[in-house]
Amino acid sequence: MLMMMGQPGDPDAGPIASVLDAFAAAHNGLAPIVLVADQLGDPDVDSLCLDTAEYGRVETYLEEDVLTWARGNLNIEAGRESWTVAGFSNGGQCALSLALRYPEVWGSLIDASGTVYAGLETEPEVLADVFGGDQAAYDATKPATLLGRSRYPDTTAVFTVGSEDSVMEPGLKDLSGTARAAGVAVTYYEVPGEGHSFEALGGGLTEAFGVLASRLGLG
Repeated sequence: MLMMMGQPGDPDAGPIASVLDAFAAAHNGLAPIVLVADQLGDPDVDSLCLDTAEYGRVETYLEEDVLTWARGNLNIEAGRESWTVAGFSNGGQCALSLALRYPEVWGSLIDASGTVYAGLETEPEVLADVFGGDQAAYDATKPATLLGRSRYPDTTAVFTVGSEDSVMEPGLKDLSGTARAAGVAVTYYEVPGEGHSFEALGGGLTEAFGVLASRLGLG
């Protein structure tokens, strides 16, 4: 599993360690191998998880550099059915976008409290600075656009969000429906009583690991 955290943030595996420990305790000591990668570079900058002149070749780093290292250094399965891309908040959007752009690589995805598209919080600036004012080019990178033009019949997705997360919940719920209409096998789960927090991430990952366990050969 490739995991990415939020923005601002850093590639700290601490927030998910207890979830992995609990999963392993319930599955004969087995749990997913999780590699937490830094999709930001600068914790205060949204890199958009794209290759851009402004922020560098982030998409290439994640899909080529990180995965080449993982294949060469970790004892992992090779097939896409065993590979999951996951993320929280900014990382959730990144995970969804990578899964949709590279369905031959990722069989499953976990979008925990993710933004619905890259640069949502600063859209006017992103449109001007990254896409040179080209709205069509910007729209072409958005998950809803990708889901509208392709089908994903062998992709499993778990969308999770805190039930009290009034910012992320409406858009993520709608996006999960769009993914279902595109053929994705979707589970949508709201973590009771949580907002946009590490507790929502933990509860979401616990649910997601349960959903994906059999697909990953751990059920």
